[in-house]
Amino acid sequence: MFKDNLFQMRKLRHLTQEELAEKIGVTRQAVAKWEAGDSVPDLEKSRLLAECLDVSLDELVNSEPDASLGLGPGASPRGKHLFGVVTVGDKGQIVIPARARKLFHIAPGDRLVVLGDEAQGLAVMKAEAFLEMAAQIRDAMEGK
Repeated sequence: MFKDNLFQMRKLRHLTQEELAEKIGVTRQAVAKWEAGDSVPDLEKSRLLAECLDVSLDELVNSEPDASLGLGPGASPRGKHLFGVVTVGDKGQIVIPARARKLFHIAPGDRLVVLGDEAQGLAVMKAEAFLEMAAQIRDAMEGK
């Protein structure tokens, strides 16, 4: 998995093995061996790879190909996620993918706010976080 992720993430960023090697202070041959699965980098080099490729170390090591809808691991910048495609039901309901629910600590019974921008699309956030942010804005406007 690591070797495939490294290869795909490097290609996605239009880097040669030589360019990536130079950025993290190793030889091109070291990068070639990692991508071939003949060896793996130490933890510090792995951290530098993730930083250079603008992904988390977890994404570099554990990304699953199906999690990115065929775009390849690391297709999204760090902190951005593509959780997959959902289908809208007859009554407008959607199922939030399990990975998203886990990452954002969404549990049954949680209240969510759906925000919309005709140019940007939809966003969903926990109601408590939205109400807290609204209160902070209100307090700032009142000079508190």
